[in-house]
Amino acid sequence: MASHRRPKPASRTRVTVLTAAAAAAVALSAQAANAAPAKPSKPTSVKDAKAQVDALYTQAEQATEKYDAANEKLKSLQTEAGTLQDQVAKQQQHLNTLRDSIGTIAASQYRTGGIDPSLQLFLSSNPDSYLDQATALDQISSLQTSALQQLQDAKRTLDQERAEATAKLTELQATKTELGNRKTEAKNKLAQAQAILNSLTAAQRAQIADDAARANRSTERPPMGGTPASGHAAAAYAAAQTKVGDPYAWSEDGPNSFDCSGLTSWAYRQAGITIPRTAAQQANYGPHLSMSQLKVGDLVIFYSDHHHVGFYAGDGKVLHAPKPGAFVRYESIGNMPFQFGVRI
Repeated sequence: MASHRRPKPASRTRVTVLTAAAAAAVALSAQAANAAPAKPSKPTSVKDAKAQVDALYTQAEQATEKYDAANEKLKSLQTEAGTLQDQVAKQQQHLNTLRDSIGTIAASQYRTGGIDPSLQLFLSSNPDSYLDQATALDQISSLQTSALQQLQDAKRTLDQERAEATAKLTELQATKTELGNRKTEAKNKLAQAQAILNSLTAAQRAQIADDAARANRSTERPPMGGTPASGHAAAAYAAAQTKVGDPYAWSEDGPNSFDCSGLTSWAYRQAGITIPRTAAQQANYGPHLSMSQLKVGDLVIFYSDHHHVGFYAGDGKVLHAPKPGAFVRYESIGNMPFQFGVRI
């Protein structure tokens, strides 16, 4: 993706804001960040422990996807806010230039025999009030009228751009708060899952580790055959295949570790296509497909809130980054609640 560097104006008007709503959001964020993870109930068996841990991993992934969405929004807002602040600075500079030019007109009139009453008002201690009254004065020359109209327009534009910048910075602050909340939520869920594992005996933990290793080993081989959905889908899927065995990691999008949507977005970048970062966004990025319509390289969306995504690998399999503690691997599409496919 191309990057655009903002020009640095000679002087910059700093626009800062923290509304009551944003302040309240920050306070709530602090409370969430300081809240300790709830103590999980002690599992009664290895099966119970695995069920609890998997449920917490699912909740952590939901929070991670929301964190990723907030992070993408934050990057966009930072760019937009910076652009608006640059526009405000340039418009202020333009306004100052217009005021200087009207001052020049006043000086010229003084040298030729006096200052028009309207310009006397402009040169008073409150020139902004002059802008509201000047157009009502019918004794101004055509040159003065044109200059004053430009000044009014410039001030109106400046006020509008300042309001837009203020609103954008307020949204930016709220997004930063959301980012912190989601990060805290995901880490709390992972901490709860770890607490459950820590409560088990050494033998029980070894059994769970063996089960996870067996699951990874059993899905190392890709399905045979299958028609790709398109050339770029085939290229993205081929890139994802090179990451089989790489670890799942919270909010990562490569090149050596991934969360679910991190893998799919990374793979499509290797195919020369930029897709949205999160599973929920990817779910709406192309036409929806039934299971019978799926082809290799199509995205596959799981769960009713669309928080998990992978690649259709053919033969009823999906290639995805499953969950914490697991690796990028092939798995039966029926292991998760399928919602629909997406063709890009």
